[in-house]
Formats: sequence, structure tokens, C-alpha cells
Amino acid sequence: MDGLNGGMKDSVQLRLSIWLSLVILGAALIAGAVAYLTTFHESHELQDSILDQVAALFDGTHLPIPQGTVGDLPSEPDEDTRLHVRLLSAAADNPDVDRDLALTDGIQTVRIGGKVYRVLVKTLASGKRIAVSQETAVRDEIAQDSALSSLIPVLALVPVLVAIVAALVRKLFRPIALLSAEVDRRREQELHPIGPDPLPAEVRPFALAINRLLQRAAQSMQAQQRFVADAAHELRSPLTALSLQAERLADAPMSDTARERLARLRGGIERSRGLLDQLLALARAQAASTGPAAPVEVLQIYRRVLEDLMPLAQAKSIDIGVLGDARLQVPADEVDLVTLVRNLVDNAIRYTPAGGRIDLSATRAPGAILLEIEDNGPGIPQAERGRVLDPFYRVLGSTQLGSGLGLSIAKAITDRLGGDIRLADAVRSPQGLRISISLPAASTPP
Repeated sequence: MDGLNGGMKDSVQLRLSIWLSLVILGAALIAGAVAYLTTFHESHELQDSILDQVAALFDGTHLPIPQGTVGDLPSEPDEDTRLHVRLLSAAADNPDVDRDLALTDGIQTVRIGGKVYRVLVKTLASGKRIAVSQETAVRDEIAQDSALSSLIPVLALVPVLVAIVAALVRKLFRPIALLSAEVDRRREQELHPIGPDPLPAEVRPFALAINRLLQRAAQSMQAQQRFVADAAHELRSPLTALSLQAERLADAPMSDTARERLARLRGGIERSRGLLDQLLALARAQAASTGPAAPVEVLQIYRRVLEDLMPLAQAKSIDIGVLGDARLQVPADEVDLVTLVRNLVDNAIRYTPAGGRIDLSATRAPGAILLEIEDNGPGIPQAERGRVLDPFYRVLGSTQLGSGLGLSIAKAITDRLGGDIRLADAVRSPQGLRISISLPAASTPP
């Protein structure tokens, strides 16, 4: 119950629908009560008019009226609705004379024999007086039936109006729901403003406030990316100088112990330079796109990457296979696509054991091109596949040297290209990792 109350309190759409439904129900009750009372009253007036019309019929046609209760003129087939026509007594020898003489011309209500009647008394042109009567219980039943019949349209209209109101409220709130879905689908780098055109005027100030927040967030991210790029650039120069000094020092005579320490120093400098290169690549990958890119052949990118990394694979006797259609293209910057594939293939070579196998493939999917890099290395545990895409995160127990930025760079480039990256178990070997990247396909003529 608390959850329901909380949902009703938080949802403007639900509260508006409920309040409008209650207003419709209240208006329907008032309208129904007015219609019931009005129809009930008008039904009584109509039946009084029928009594007068029956009396006029006898007056105009001079129909014979025997003494006493001489006949019934049914106004409807049901016998309970019969009208009673009677010639009033005018002689003193009639026991009903006192009662008849007490009746005046016009419509009145009298009690006869324990029943209540509505009686119209009229004096004919001949001087005779007649009474046209009907039981009030019958009249009330007829009036109630008519009044209830008048409620049917009102009662039938209530659920229709409630359904129409609910549909209209959903339609009016649909732009807000669509905006929420559009913002929810955005990637972390998509900080462009929200368009205020489809939104109601009451919501536009809120959308403008969100746009200002998005602008501040974009400026903060750009400042962070500039800081990383500037820091990497500033650190490259001293590291390059240190590398040159280490190379010159290697030519000088020194002991074996010093030469061993110098080799470790040079290795650390090279790892630091590699880290700076990857930081620069990550900053470029996270930067906003400069515009539409030309279609790039995926297999051509594979060939360029393998030309650079094949010596590393040959040093470990790793067999690399490429499978795909040479016509497959994706709209992307060529440098971005090379960086993306290079990081994934470099990771695969690092973690694939000597004599292993790496397969690169490119296939067409509905509206996309699927790039897959699969190896038969140790793989990544299921629980850590979401974390390895974060910067600087490395799987515990890994003995390979690295900065933990390769997969982060691949994810950043994939997000910027509007694609999706997934990690799964290898298919062609009992162990290993398969990385699948889905990128939008280039629109090419058949």
C-alpha cells in the first residue's frame, strides 16, 4: 500500500488522471441526479396531460359513459397502467354522492378504498361530470422507469470519458516520456542539448536547466581531457630525454651489475612512454566527434594492424587468421578504427600463450558490421568483464605487463562511433575470450 501511495504521489500523470476521473464521476452523479429528478417530474406532468386528453376525448366525441366504473382506457398494453373513467354521481340516492360532490374540477390526489389515485375531474358540455383517474403507485413506477432510462446515457458515458481522459493524459505526457527515453539511451559522451520543440511550455524551463547542466558537464569533461592530453605531452619530452640519456649511457663502459640496472631503467622508461601514448589515445578517443566520416574497409584495417603487430605474434608462434568480406565498410575515422583494432589485437597477442591462435572476423549483421577478435588465452572471468572496460583496471593475478587502458580505449572509440562492445567466451576453443564490436554499417549501393 505504501508503494502504491508513493507511486500516486510521485506520478503527476497518475494523479491528473485520477483527479480528472473523479471530477467526471462527480459531474456524472450530479448530472444523473438532475436528469433523474427532471425526468421523474416531467413523467408525472405527461401523465397528467394524458388524463386531460382522455377527458377531452369524451367531451369532444360525446362517448357514452354508463353509470359507475364503466370502462378502462389502457394507455399501454400493461394492465397496471390502465386509466379509470367514471361518471360522477349527481343524485342524492347514490351513496358516493358526498364524495363525488366534494371533488372539484381539476387535477387532484385522493385516497379511495385504501389506494391513492391521481384524479382529473371535468364538467362536460352536457353538464355531466366525469373523473379520469390512475393509481399513483402505477404513475410512480412509470416515472421511475423513465427516469432510470434517462440515466443510461450518463452512466454509459462515464467509462468512455474516463478512458478518453486517460488516453489524452498519456498523449500529452508522451513527449516527456520520449525525452526521458532519449536521454536514457545516450552514451556518456553524448552531452548535446535537449531540443525544446516537442515539449510543453511548462516543461521547457526544466529542459533548458538540464541543457545548462549538460553544457557544464561537457566543459568539465573537456577540461579533464585537455589536462590528461597536456600532461601526457609534457611528460613525453622528459621521458624522451631520459631514453636518449640511457642509450648514450649504454655505450659507456660499466660493470655487469650497472648494465643490468640500466636495462631495467630503460625498460621502465619504455613502459612509461607506452603509458603516455595510451593516455593520449584515450584522450583522443573520448573527444567529441568532428563530423561525419567516410566509409572504411574493415579488412584493410585488419591488414594495417597485422603489418605492425605480426612480429610480436611471430615471436610467440601465434597463428592469426582473418575471415570476412572485403566489401564490408563502416563510417569511421580511419585512425580511430586502427587504434581500436590495434589495442584489441595487441591485448590478444599479449595474453595468448605461445603456439596459440587468434581469429579476426568481420561479418554483416542487420544494419551493422560485426567485428570479432577471438583468442585461446586464459580469458576473463564473467564477474570482471564489466570492470576491465574501466581505465587502469587489470584482472587480478595477471602476469602480463600493461597499463589497463587498452580495453578502455576500445570502448571509448566504440561508443563514439555509435557501436557496442561485448565480451564473451571463445567459440572455437575450450577457453579464451571473444570480443565482439558492433558498428553501424556504411550505406553503400547494392
